[in-house]
Amino acid sequence: MSNVPENSVYSGPKSQNPNQRVTLSHLRQKHRASQPITMVTAYDYPAAVHLDTAAIDICLVGDSAAMVVHGHDTTLPITLDEMLVHCRAVARGAKTPLLIGDLPFGTYESGSNQAVDTAVRILKEGGMDAIKLEGGSPSRIFAAKAIVEAGIAVMGHVGLTPQAISVLGGFRPQGKNVASAVKVVETALALQEAGCFAVVLECVPAPVAAAATAALQIPTIGIGAGPFCSGQVLVYHDLLGMLQHPHHAKVTPKFCKQYAHVGNVINKALLEYKEDVANGSFPDALHSPYKISRTDADVFSNELQRLGLDKAASAASEAVQKMVTTK
Repeated sequence: MSNVPENSVYSGPKSQNPNQRVTLSHLRQKHRASQPITMVTAYDYPAAVHLDTAAIDICLVGDSAAMVVHGHDTTLPITLDEMLVHCRAVARGAKTPLLIGDLPFGTYESGSNQAVDTAVRILKEGGMDAIKLEGGSPSRIFAAKAIVEAGIAVMGHVGLTPQAISVLGGFRPQGKNVASAVKVVETALALQEAGCFAVVLECVPAPVAAAATAALQIPTIGIGAGPFCSGQVLVYHDLLGMLQHPHHAKVTPKFCKQYAHVGNVINKALLEYKEDVANGSFPDALHSPYKISRTDADVFSNELQRLGLDKAASAASEAVQKMVTTK
């Protein structure tokens, strides 16, 4: 069921038809039946429409928008207000996936009240169905529990947690030694105990993800975590090969399979557009659809002359003649 107010400036309520909207019940059914869950991270209306068309199970509005959309080097700078803009845009376009909004850094670490307040805004103002938060520190486990107790569904996130790069020393995989691997599993269990309905496992070895998946009674969603999770998530721009340019440092993660090379297609189209404008072949008559009758054009030209705008009158007359001869 939608959390978007009906009288809001965005799309109004989402469909309440349980056969259309993916719900937590649907995810539990897929998990029990060992049917893989599909999840894609997206940030705007066009991407959301594409996910809707493809019948993706879950759409995550991730704080990775800070890097992918806004060009930052980390996820840390994005604000709650910026996240809400992305959430609303996605909510307008995705009518069937379960919608999950990330809690951005700095909006839930201070205590349970702050965490609940932020989660409430993600649902009420962002139109999301659930929230996701990172990490397994005691304070974040407590935050997850408080949000669940407030009646809001929570997805956890362990392994590489980008908001914690300050203490991790960068974007570093987790679970690569015994202590770290055990911590991944224990943290996932703690998030389950706190009431999370699913847990993202990011950048951990496949055996560690397999162990966590077996230990949990809730779905695991892998990203760079191998094939043994309950489902998988990739970023829309990454799986489409959107950002492909030799002069940009933002690169597709090595765990991401590119299902298209859209960036190359976009670059080619932009170069063709630039050339067409430069040589005057665009716009042509076919792409100049708004017409004025020859009679009105003559009257318009005469009126311009009466106003002393002889140069403008001449330009209008020449344009009419040119559009006639180029049909």
